[in-house]
Amino acid sequence: MENMGKKIRQQRAGRGSPTFRSRKHLHEAPAAYPAIKEDETFKGHIVEIIHDPGRWVPLAKVKLENGVEFYTIASEGSYIGQEIEIGPNAKPVNGNILPLQSIPEGTQVFNIEIKPMDGGKLVRTGGGYAQIISKGVNTVTVVLPSGKSKEIDGRSRATIGVAAGGGRIEKPLLKAGNSYWKWKPKARKYPKVRGVAMNVVSHPFGGGHHQSESKPTTVSRNAPPGRKVGHIAARRTGRRKGKVQQ
Repeated sequence: MENMGKKIRQQRAGRGSPTFRSRKHLHEAPAAYPAIKEDETFKGHIVEIIHDPGRWVPLAKVKLENGVEFYTIASEGSYIGQEIEIGPNAKPVNGNILPLQSIPEGTQVFNIEIKPMDGGKLVRTGGGYAQIISKGVNTVTVVLPSGKSKEIDGRSRATIGVAAGGGRIEKPLLKAGNSYWKWKPKARKYPKVRGVAMNVVSHPFGGGHHQSESKPTTVSRNAPPGRKVGHIAARRTGRRKGKVQQ
């Protein structure tokens, strides 16, 4: 093995020590739609709005009239006591949860299911929303925040409106301590030190009279753990060569 010093960061992270693990005990609950009958509509109300560390979007605790309680991503403008409807006959207003085929075209939605009854998978970040642009026989086409269009089963559910917590990244962190606490609930070590800034025993790119990799940064997929840093199994690096667009 080329690196005979101490274990590099990737090796330590792979062992899964508490330093690199997600602090799951901090999280309130999974944010997922309840598994209820597809052809029935239920009313409920928001009983609590919760800060979930590391999620960066508030959760709304909803209690339905049939006694079912669940946590879902809050919509912008949600408040405690707000009436929520879930089902195919719910009104297409802010905060209600409907199948995509029951939502009018042009409506902004978030927390979209990829498959019916999976609880919600797409567009779940603060301030995010997708838009319904067209409907087929059994599918609905939505434009995601990335600009990509995606066809989804019309029975999949989504929440009307925009996910709460928008504008979070507009506020500057100002100091490293704020960034430390930002990443504390996540499975990410902060700060992340560059390999070229390390000593030679700590990283294959460390050491030397100046900060430089001093060797090719592409590395084999089958490289040993102490060397597997840089561009792993890279198909290409550098600028893409081609025609210059006018």
